Amino acid sequence: MPKSNAYARIEGSTPVIYYVEDDTNIRDLAVYALRQAGFEARGYASATEFFNACRKRLPELVLLDIMLPEMDGMEILRRVRHDPDMKNTPVMMLTAKDTEFDTVSGLDAGADDYLAKPFGMMELVSRVNALLRRASAPASLPDDTLVCGPIHLCVSAHTVEAGGTSVALTLKEFDLLRMLMANEDRVLSRSQLLEGVWDITYAGETRTVDVHIQTLRQKLAAACPGADEYIATVYGVGYCIRRPS
Repeated sequence: MPKSNAYARIEGSTPVIYYVEDDTNIRDLAVYALRQAGFEARGYASATEFFNACRKRLPELVLLDIMLPEMDGMEILRRVRHDPDMKNTPVMMLTAKDTEFDTVSGLDAGADDYLAKPFGMMELVSRVNALLRRASAPASLPDDTLVCGPIHLCVSAHTVEAGGTSVALTLKEFDLLRMLMANEDRVLSRSQLLEGVWDITYAGETRTVDVHIQTLRQKLAAACPGADEYIATVYGVGYCIRRPS
């Protein structure tokens, strides 16, 4: 990646979105839909083209396919997350690899959202709008420390502990746990969680919430056996955090 002073963002301009996808038809269709929605979208077929573009202009959001020539999307994502100028740039994975393992791998590597092909252009635009809104919105903090059983969440320090053991969460996992803990014993629907954490009002068939809940439970249980049981599934409704019966 280039040095920090090689990058530039133009404040107040139309958001620029970079889409790295080697399938010309898919790339051109998505770029067209995003431009019609008012974004400045640019498509690239490889990591080299993408990073060359980043030297001239930093994007406000990145869309990544996984299966790419010369360097796959996961490696591009890792490089973006390790670059000081791009580490907070929203990244959405758009890929035909729709297994749960691929989804979890992408989210754990730092992706902010994940959309499996084939996807609708309306949903893509909605997800893009949601990610950009969340990236630009000022943080509104509730009580600084939230506690439920062995789970302790500190908002200002952005830390989570389970049974006294630190739990490393992605940004969206942290926001999801925070929303659940701020509404202890209250059942929140998937739509409420999508809107509150991802700012998405068009849900479609997304499993974003379910996948994040699963990885969140796994990480809590690894730190403190039984901590995952505090996140309850209310079938047909959604999720809540409460003390196990």
